[in-house]
Amino acid sequence: MAADARNLTGEPFVARSPDAGPAGAGRPAPARPKRTVSPPPPAPGGRTPAFAAPARVPLPDASGPREATTRLVAHGCWYPSADPSGTRVAFICDRGGVPQLWTGPVDGEDVHLLDDGPDPVTEVSWSPDGRWIAYTTAPGGGEHTRVLCVRPDGGDRHILAGAEPGSSAHLGCWAYDGSAVAVTVAVPTAVPGPDATTEPGAPGPGAADGLLPAHWRDRAGDTRLLGPAPHTAPGPGLPSPVLAVRTAAIGAPGGRTAPAAGFGDGLSAYLVDPDGVAAPALLAVEKDAATLRVCDLSRDGALALLRRGPRGRREAVVLRTADLETTCVMPVADGDPWIGGFAPRADTLWLRSNAHREFAVLLAAGLDPEGRPRGWAVAASRENSDLELLRCARDGASAVLAWNVRGVSELEVLDMSGAGGPGPEASGVGGPEPGAGVSARSRWNGGAPARSGRSGDAVARPGPDTVPSRPVSLPHEVVTRVTAAGPRLLLALSGSRRRPGIWWLPDGATPVRTPWSSRDEDAVPPGRPPVRPVPLRPTARDGLPLNGWYYRAPGRAPGEPAPCVVHLHGGPEDQERPVLDPLYHEILGRGVDVFAPDVRGSSGYGRSFVDADLGRGRFAAIDDVADCAAHAVLAGLADPARLAVMGRSYGGYLTFASLVWHPDLFRTGIAVCGMSDLATFFEGTEPWIAQSAAHKYGHPERDRELLRSLSPMSRVDALRAPVLAVHGEHDTNVPPGESEQFVRAARERGVTAELLTLPDEGHEFLRADNRRLFRRAAADWLQRQLGT
Repeated sequence: MAADARNLTGEPFVARSPDAGPAGAGRPAPARPKRTVSPPPPAPGGRTPAFAAPARVPLPDASGPREATTRLVAHGCWYPSADPSGTRVAFICDRGGVPQLWTGPVDGEDVHLLDDGPDPVTEVSWSPDGRWIAYTTAPGGGEHTRVLCVRPDGGDRHILAGAEPGSSAHLGCWAYDGSAVAVTVAVPTAVPGPDATTEPGAPGPGAADGLLPAHWRDRAGDTRLLGPAPHTAPGPGLPSPVLAVRTAAIGAPGGRTAPAAGFGDGLSAYLVDPDGVAAPALLAVEKDAATLRVCDLSRDGALALLRRGPRGRREAVVLRTADLETTCVMPVADGDPWIGGFAPRADTLWLRSNAHREFAVLLAAGLDPEGRPRGWAVAASRENSDLELLRCARDGASAVLAWNVRGVSELEVLDMSGAGGPGPEASGVGGPEPGAGVSARSRWNGGAPARSGRSGDAVARPGPDTVPSRPVSLPHEVVTRVTAAGPRLLLALSGSRRRPGIWWLPDGATPVRTPWSSRDEDAVPPGRPPVRPVPLRPTARDGLPLNGWYYRAPGRAPGEPAPCVVHLHGGPEDQERPVLDPLYHEILGRGVDVFAPDVRGSSGYGRSFVDADLGRGRFAAIDDVADCAAHAVLAGLADPARLAVMGRSYGGYLTFASLVWHPDLFRTGIAVCGMSDLATFFEGTEPWIAQSAAHKYGHPERDRELLRSLSPMSRVDALRAPVLAVHGEHDTNVPPGESEQFVRAARERGVTAELLTLPDEGHEFLRADNRRLFRRAAADWLQRQLGT
């Protein structure tokens, strides 16, 4: 943290050190037969083909009481994962002040805290055999994560992956029999030496000495503006035996494509025995990778489905586990990482994809005995709507689809029994969450069995007019997760008038709230109900239609213009959804309206809209902010003399940019975890984040002039309005220096500027006390600057 970083009072802010957590031995696991796993052969030159093998670290029992020490009445519950019977569910809940791991019955109130540690929990997955619950935590609230396992009773808690300093681990799917769970590990594998940068004075990304960060040497980057042209070019076409859009092949043991050591940008996917009996088995390796996740394994363990690639260029990869050969690569949509799955006999592959089209659809492919697609077909689609969530049934006879209709979810269950898939083998609707309908036992036995019992000639031939479906009525606007609970479904829902909660479908059609989810009436303190937003449809100055949600502060006469803050989401590919945001509730209580638009670059409106801000299109995105503010004024809602702009992450960047590109429009701004200089952002962010960002903003070497011209710091002399910057001290996505340098520059020019640094937080603010501090500080600032 910079020495002159200050809190709202102007005094130096003293950050607390994150709790490293306890260490010790957990309860020993029951004995299991030892599997024989051959270690991967070394790569050429003696290099190890994997970047890091996960290490098991026992931890003490951390299960807690039925009630947390400090219970939040308006708590939220999300990310459910049920046991095999569907009677109990593991979930994330912040009732204790930080997102933690809990379990409870689907239809009872006897909830139990499984991990009372201070580290926020981000993902949860119950094993198919019911013996383990795997989950992901973010130590210190930062961006690096680790994968842990615990017994359903809270015993035998241990770290599966991510315990090594500087490493990060991500959760993948379970084996069908629970014998292994997939994890992806990313670690710094080498410290760059003096020769790892360009020569001083050579073209660089904008640093004072012109040095190019080591992890950007010889990188490719594409900043072409793709927005104006719809993504409907025929390309290889659908159906097609194999889509010819392959990028570099996934690495494999044996030296075929094993990478040399890089600096923190290598990813390795492993199958890990939660009992610690068998050594981790390497599944895939990628160098210079933005992401790598194992999404599904066939029941016989012969095929694996992986998701890789930076945002905007995600790919699904089918891998044969016997020889680690890639048999299929298909572009898939951004958003939910669980992109699809295999049918029980692995003769059909289902994917959520927007390949060669504007909106994501359900794609199906029949697979040959070697895992190669025989052809592709569209199983379900909707005009002008994205398929946002896909959960395939274990029996292959049905799938649950959640569609994004201008920010609101619509849910349906699709009958796939006549769509070319295999016949029923089990009951229930769910997967491909980690653990749903996958197996890797053959992989643990050192190879894949013969592909007997497969149809061989099955080719998916569904179409949107031939697949019957039934809708599911939803009590709230947005579905964030769908998973199986035995023969029933579990839904994680959010809405404009409730905190996130978990619902189940006892009859398969009517959602019922779980007893331990917060009641709707507890969403906010009594006396002031949440505001339900109304949609607004601004038009940008170049004619592009925009969208957004307007929240009217209570007590304001209909024709009276109000002070208003334009709030901008992150991403840029995020989307504003009509869900209860405590920040908005706090601001509205101060008499300030909130307009939350989706400027170009947002998701939910087609790929052309997402890509409309690429390269120089970002200048138009900055103008979109001003056009949205003008629309609210012309509609008679907002007072033109009392406008503010605010946003987080990319929205924080747009806040900085709007204040210097339109210095006379906004009276103040609040930038949360925003980038102020794209060159220093590339130098300081995580390598895998930088790779994705290059596709959106530009390459830090080849496009450095574009990045400089897009950086708010390059125009800071134009700043007129007071600004508040807020940042998490452990943010490695957008480092705190981005806020510090903008605040410092503003003060040097005589402009009022404050910096609030939140301890034990990363890019997301997850601790209840910090979230309350942030909300109140932001609302106080707006109330003071806008004169409400």
